[in-house]
Amino acid sequence: MIELSVNVNKIALLRNSRGGNVPDVLQAARVAIQHGAYGITVHPRPDQRHILADDVYALASMLRRDYPGIEFNIEGNPLAPANDHGYPGFAEMVRRALPDQCTLVPDGDDQLTSDHGWDMSRDAQRLVPIIEDLKRQHSPMRVCLFMDATATKSMSAVRACGADRIELYTGPFAAAVASLANGESPDAALAPYAAAAAAAQAAGLGVNAGHDLNLTNLAIFARIPGIAEVSIGHALIDDALDAGLATAVARYVAVLRNAARSGTSA
Repeated sequence: MIELSVNVNKIALLRNSRGGNVPDVLQAARVAIQHGAYGITVHPRPDQRHILADDVYALASMLRRDYPGIEFNIEGNPLAPANDHGYPGFAEMVRRALPDQCTLVPDGDDQLTSDHGWDMSRDAQRLVPIIEDLKRQHSPMRVCLFMDATATKSMSAVRACGADRIELYTGPFAAAVASLANGESPDAALAPYAAAAAAAQAAGLGVNAGHDLNLTNLAIFARIPGIAEVSIGHALIDDALDAGLATAVARYVAVLRNAARSGTSA
């Protein structure tokens, strides 16, 4: 079965808009775990717009203490340095939190959200020492690179860098599915992701996915064999505004369970 990691960024975004600790990021993570989440994802950014360094450390501590079987995944740009706004630098946060998985994303400070993967022809050499350093800090840590579905030919280079998995950037897939007319097949939208997942697995990589996945398109995406994990935040929190967080998490887990039962994912 494909596992669900719940991204709690938007909980922190709402809290930060008012100050204080409402809504509580730790409590949101607890609810997600209690209703079927396999993991918790955060993507702290240098502008401190949502998840803060203190959230990262508090989540790491809580998960180790209370939920040792739950995966903690920290996403971000490994090249982001410390700044004067309270951001300690990505490498320092990872060093202190020691997550189970670290997903490296090539996003800039001016990006509203992540919108592209690594270019291995340009980025491979600078990623090698970063990945080596991450694994020295915490040997069980899994390192994942955020990649476009068009990067099928780069999967061997990803593996050669020392990464363990890729995370497929699914924004274009979600947009393509949303534009389909009633009854139109999603096969063309799915095909490049299936090819990229197959290439990654052939190179010895695990495959995660994330970005703009929702209850509708997730059921389609889950047809791809061998996807290990999806990270979902924005759409899930949007659903939670109507149904409540517990129900929203349970609905996403149900989609993945149904896909596993029907044999559309492996």
